[in-house]
Amino acid sequence: MFVLIWATLLFTVKGSNADPGSFPGGKQHCQKESYCITLSEGNITAEAGLCVVIPCSFNTSYDFTPQHLVWFKCEPSKQRCGDSDIIFHSNKNNDEKVQSGFEGRVSLLEPDVSQGNCSIIINDVIESDSGSYQFRVNGLLSGKGSGFTFSPRTIVSVKDLIQKPTVMIPPLTEGQQTTLTCTAPGLCSGSEPNITWTWRGAGEKDSHITGNITALKTENLTAVTQRHSSTLMFNLSAEHHGSEVTCKVIFTNNITTEETMTLNVTYVKQVKITGNTSVEDGETLNLTCSVDSFPPSLITWIKLGLNRNLNNDTGSATLVILNVTAEHSGPYICTAKHLDINRTKEVNITVKFFPRILSSSACEVQSEVLTCVCISEGFPLPTIKWPLLKNHAEYSVITSTNMSNHTINLTVSVNDRNYTTVECVSSNDIGEAKKKLSITRKEIKQEDLLKDFLLSFKLPQVIIAFFIGILLSATIFCLARKCRRNKQKGSGNMAETLEMGTIQAVPLIDAGQSVGNDGTHEGGAEAAGQSVPDGDVEPREVEYSDIDFSLLKRKSPTGAEDTLETPETEYAEIQTKETKERQDNGEEDGEMLEGNEEEEVMIEEDKESKQCMSAEEEGGEDVAVYSNVKEIMGDV
Repeated sequence: MFVLIWATLLFTVKGSNADPGSFPGGKQHCQKESYCITLSEGNITAEAGLCVVIPCSFNTSYDFTPQHLVWFKCEPSKQRCGDSDIIFHSNKNNDEKVQSGFEGRVSLLEPDVSQGNCSIIINDVIESDSGSYQFRVNGLLSGKGSGFTFSPRTIVSVKDLIQKPTVMIPPLTEGQQTTLTCTAPGLCSGSEPNITWTWRGAGEKDSHITGNITALKTENLTAVTQRHSSTLMFNLSAEHHGSEVTCKVIFTNNITTEETMTLNVTYVKQVKITGNTSVEDGETLNLTCSVDSFPPSLITWIKLGLNRNLNNDTGSATLVILNVTAEHSGPYICTAKHLDINRTKEVNITVKFFPRILSSSACEVQSEVLTCVCISEGFPLPTIKWPLLKNHAEYSVITSTNMSNHTINLTVSVNDRNYTTVECVSSNDIGEAKKKLSITRKEIKQEDLLKDFLLSFKLPQVIIAFFIGILLSATIFCLARKCRRNKQKGSGNMAETLEMGTIQAVPLIDAGQSVGNDGTHEGGAEAAGQSVPDGDVEPREVEYSDIDFSLLKRKSPTGAEDTLETPETEYAEIQTKETKERQDNGEEDGEMLEGNEEEEVMIEEDKESKQCMSAEEEGGEDVAVYSNVKEIMGDV
């Protein structure tokens, strides 16, 4: 039991302030034969508010039986302490009084006196407890009451409390719950201390931390040693990182001590990029990538498309590029590696630069048309102007843009070639560029025209337009044919029942034709040609006859009287013949009627017409059909 107590006090009872090597290496002092005592060499240092242990062991003669142990505190000048200097007596029934201020604060480490352990512990020590301590053992010597006071003394020095509480902080991670433990210094069995928690954030005053604080917890280690502690439980956030947590312990006599710890919370926030992402050509690009985290993150800069790091650092990394050009434009990526997690953020860098007109810009005249092409690059994307357009009302402009290369291609065509140079003006927010374009003249060869014509058919829009034209032409052609067929059917009703006949007559004349002074019909041939075109006549029923107008007489221009020989109405006999049918979908063939010659014309007739059916029933006999010549002439 003695070994256990000392092991506890000297190796785990830091608050006792006993010299760890004092007792094991203590010096033994012997008096009168076998009366010996072992005390620590040198002074024993104690801290106010805690406790102090005075290690001690003794031996007596074989005929002396120890019964009670007594401790004194007196001035070093006294050779022997008296009864008034008693601070501890193991006999509770002793009439001798203990010095005031020591009552209840002193106890034996080993209550069994027979063990020869005279070590004591004094709790809640104060500065006045400093002094010289002496030991006495009372018992029976050969059956009679006796006692023995040992001359060697122990010197105790009490100083201000410098020990601090022990604050245990487990690993802290954002979003998790944690428990902090504060243990009071010293393993004493005296008065229980008061433990409080406070914390201070960045730039804040002290305040009581919000969380679940447990009441003081006392843990008994031995009969005379105790451990006092308190716990604090709360949920962690990134705001707790860097904050200071203080555990304050207040002992008897308002003796206080405290310990302040800084919380290191593992967390990581969003990646931030600061700096101007839009710079002009020739300036310096300066971007800083940072991330608020603990532990600090490794920051790396890369440009999209490159396989090498531009810069890296811990906590934050700054990317600096001197004399930037258009090639430095594009996306840049900042990567923050925190523990095993990577966080990235992308930023797009734009480099503004003056417009520049490329050397491929040129003008040429072809087919009386002046065509100019001006290609310019710049950022922001420039606009192109042509001063010569102020003098022209008719022109065409074609513009194409390539945003990836920050170029613009503008083509303008003007129906004028009286120029030797043309000026192109390109401008943006940064500045303006001008260039005079020289003009070349190009003659078009026939082979080039044919080649361009053939190449044009490779274009989808030309092919589509070609087929649309064919469709419209076919539609109009069909409508025209239908109208002509209807017109021809209407004009053919005059001779609907006629068959072929042989009469001295001129060809049948449409309305609008006239008879000349010589007795002929003007425009007859043309009318016939228009009414019956070769190879392009709609199927219809037409009959032709020859009419001889030799009996007609007209007035001469001299006033001679051209009249009919007889005033009576004369008729011409028309002999019809049966027409034969055509077999090619109703198409008909006709012959042009000429002058006043007698011709025999075959007229196509529908098989199903009533006239043909009637003629067939009569056996194909000739039928005399008469017409009033004067009526015919009147129509003419």
